Amino acid sequence: MPVTIRKAILPAAGLGTRLMPATKAQPKEMLPVGRKPTIQYVVEELAAGGVTQLLVISGQHKRALEDHFDPTAAEACTWQGVEIFYTRQSVPEGLGRAIALGEGFMGDESFIVALGDSIIANHHGEEPLLSRMLRAHEERQAAATIAIETVPREVVHRYGIVGPAPGQENEPVFAITDLVEKPSAAEAPSNYAVAARYVFTPVIFQAIRNITTGAGGEYQLTDAIRLLLEAGLPVVGVRLGPGERRYDIGNFASYYKACLDFALADEELGKEFAQYAAARLAARGKCR
Repeated sequence: MPVTIRKAILPAAGLGTRLMPATKAQPKEMLPVGRKPTIQYVVEELAAGGVTQLLVISGQHKRALEDHFDPTAAEACTWQGVEIFYTRQSVPEGLGRAIALGEGFMGDESFIVALGDSIIANHHGEEPLLSRMLRAHEERQAAATIAIETVPREVVHRYGIVGPAPGQENEPVFAITDLVEKPSAAEAPSNYAVAARYVFTPVIFQAIRNITTGAGGEYQLTDAIRLLLEAGLPVVGVRLGPGERRYDIGNFASYYKACLDFALADEELGKEFAQYAAARLAARGKCR
């Protein structure tokens, strides 16, 4: 069994501009998917993974996050046992700077980073992704362990893309030798994308202090991880399993897909919704 990591950082300071006007008056992390806001899935995942102290990196117009996780006496919280703390990144300067705000909170402990706008769904009841990541992090004595998903080559420019060690390209856990933020298809070392979950030792904070602005004029976490690689420290990738899927609630196309899939999976109403959706699609086809 891997050693449980008790602390996590949840970055949630982004402006959500790609989801305007839906995010004009509420954070994108509070957009509902199925019966819950997006961020609740993330916090529940961390709680199930053994996290007991969580630092949320908030920002302007994000008070709804604190209100949601302020439990009432009548509410049975699935994140019970997790102490949630908040700090503010008033001006978004990139994920690297957001993570740096947690240095004092983490001290000398290893920790998890889980992006607040990405849901990791496990459709086949596999061992949870975080559990596999923590085990790989311990077994490989890694400085950083990163969740990885495969994406089409034509969209690699939207992601941080890793290069696997030669001969390990098809392994579920593999050594990473390169990492590039939002490369062109020609420059990308693979089509293996960073999937919104990380495990770090505190050495990442020193690396963040040594980076300058990168892609988009922001302080990119991927650039800090590259410094770990350049220093010869082990960085490990853990693939999402066949039954796992990342839902990036960062644009409407992905958001619509998430809403559809979670509605279909609803234990009470999923079957009824599937019949409704099938009828609507059939009627739409007849109108063409």
